[in-house]
Amino acid sequence: MQPLAEEELTSKRQFHYSHRSQVPPNIQKYWEQRHQIFSKYDEGILLTDNAWFGITPEFVANQVAQDVVSLAPSNKTIIIDAFAGAGGNTIAFALSGRWERVFGIEKDPDVLKCAKRNAEVYGVAKKIFWIEGDCFEVIKARFKAQGKDAVIFASPPWGGPDYKADQVFDLNSMEPYGLDDLYMPFSRITKEIVMYLPRTSNLNQISKYVPTGEQVHVRHYCMKGASKALCVFYGNLRPESSTERCEDGFPLHQPLPTTGSLT
Repeated sequence: MQPLAEEELTSKRQFHYSHRSQVPPNIQKYWEQRHQIFSKYDEGILLTDNAWFGITPEFVANQVAQDVVSLAPSNKTIIIDAFAGAGGNTIAFALSGRWERVFGIEKDPDVLKCAKRNAEVYGVAKKIFWIEGDCFEVIKARFKAQGKDAVIFASPPWGGPDYKADQVFDLNSMEPYGLDDLYMPFSRITKEIVMYLPRTSNLNQISKYVPTGEQVHVRHYCMKGASKALCVFYGNLRPESSTERCEDGFPLHQPLPTTGSLT
């Protein structure tokens, strides 16, 4: 592992909190779950304060990565993490060993430095191509010709913890990008798109982009027996058969009728 230079590792926004007394009150509950978020947290994981809100817990990230591996057609050799954040999902994709190239895009330079450091901690720094910039601009400029080989994974900002109060979450109320803002530009590059979304997401909105007579696959991911989030697998990302489970880190398949259909 080639470590980042010391000046690259830390700034006023990058932290490794080792004691609860150091942690701002609004993220203390997330810090208490730090080893679920990153099992190697104590080995030097870095996060900005805002990055705590967007990290996928490690065992969920690993299960999502394995599901993408199992569902992706063999001709797909590139995985693009459009909202890489501090690297949780990107690292899981790299650890899967499935992809010839793993790209992580992040527009916040301090968060990107955290992601690079965290990839070093997990031994996959050389397996990830990091890109600083707006994901929509980067994908349009750099991946249009490679779309036939790519799967785009998107875990967009959900707009903060307030989403939990909604029984049915309006996906076009996500800030700063609603579902329409995400799907349309990504689908110009590839039809194989995976969205990591709130567990109460409006399934009718999800099905809007499913052609009549076709299907989209939806899986819930669980912690302590309860759904934490769901993934929508668009395009040719569908299983031959489905099972229903809700064990920690494992998917719960949710079939519901829609304009197209969900499997």
